[in-house]
Amino acid sequence: MKPHYILSALLFLVLKVGAQVAGCTDPLSSNYNPNATVNDGSCTYANASVSADFSIDLPDAVDETSGLVVWDGSIYTHNDDTDINFYRLSATNGEITQILSATGTANQDWEDIDQDDNYIYIGDFGNNVNGNRSNLRIIRLDKAGLLAGTPTPNNINFSYSNQTNFTPAGNNNTDFDCEAFIVGNDYIYLFTKQWVSQETSLYRLSKAPGTHTAELLGTYDTNGLITGATWLEDQKVIALCGYTTLLSPFIYLIYDFEGEDFFGGNKRRLSFSEGFTQVEAIATTDGLHYYLSNEHFQQAPIINTEQQLFTVDLSDYLQPYLSTVDVVAADDIVMYPNPARENIRLDLQPNTVGREYTITDMAGKVVGSGTLAEVSNSVDISALSAGIYSVAVTGNNPMKLVKQ
Repeated sequence: MKPHYILSALLFLVLKVGAQVAGCTDPLSSNYNPNATVNDGSCTYANASVSADFSIDLPDAVDETSGLVVWDGSIYTHNDDTDINFYRLSATNGEITQILSATGTANQDWEDIDQDDNYIYIGDFGNNVNGNRSNLRIIRLDKAGLLAGTPTPNNINFSYSNQTNFTPAGNNNTDFDCEAFIVGNDYIYLFTKQWVSQETSLYRLSKAPGTHTAELLGTYDTNGLITGATWLEDQKVIALCGYTTLLSPFIYLIYDFEGEDFFGGNKRRLSFSEGFTQVEAIATTDGLHYYLSNEHFQQAPIINTEQQLFTVDLSDYLQPYLSTVDVVAADDIVMYPNPARENIRLDLQPNTVGREYTITDMAGKVVGSGTLAEVSNSVDISALSAGIYSVAVTGNNPMKLVKQ
């Protein structure tokens, strides 16, 4: 009878695969298919424009603000030429409240910044002068050392896998410039600023110090110049920022993709209603609310756009998707909102009983704590506002949960 069981199993798999329907799964799209069960990246969207909820002028010390990162509840930025300092900004008045120096390194053309749990990464890979830099790198700095004033810099040197011609191309005349990258658990991903094609190419790069080749994964037509990126890896949301050749800024949302196939998911462009603004950086902590900054741009005698910091609420565009992302895993604990989305359930392995846990918001405030005393335990977060929170369990790495 064993062959019959095998045949039945194969038939079940065929029927299961056959029942899947590929198509656009985003209800906000113009071509939403309610019968689709597999997102094939085909979603199209009506034109949309977003405005800043809040904007403030930044000091002259950061007139070339080129990257943003939210670290320990604070906003940090940097300039893109010579200056090796990081500036902590007040989100209320834009003033500089702290300066951290990346001692031991240099700034040829810093264009973006990102982080993981232990390190700050700086993209020293601006390449618009002639498109032929041979010293492209990402600088890795330990956070503890940076805060103490004694950072240990390491270089992740790289070249592009498909760049073979290093003949000087002239100013702003290359497809091998880069101003945006994101740092994941395993790799770094670069998004190029392609002056000629107005597209962006995605490259994968090792996180380890040393010399590497950035592997081309794909190219997408953004119809503009990409200048910044931010990523919520566990929720499969990437936001890119950039501007057109006429200095019309935009945000590109990329979400609901599988693995590294970023361009295989939803891709939605949002115009940003700030004319003649050279937007350079973007950051978020919850996937709904974003910070953007722009360089000072002046073209006498008419245009003079001061450097600014903006906040933008993209809940209308991402909340429907993020409300469906409810599984987060870490080591020996799996954590997810229950169907009613009123609490977080912790499924525990036997060796986690008795461990203490704390729930912390993105500003570092502890908003819940307790002891894991049962094999199935529930942590009530119904009183918490929407957002992303970190859950730390003794003996385990911090995890993130989402309250919708």
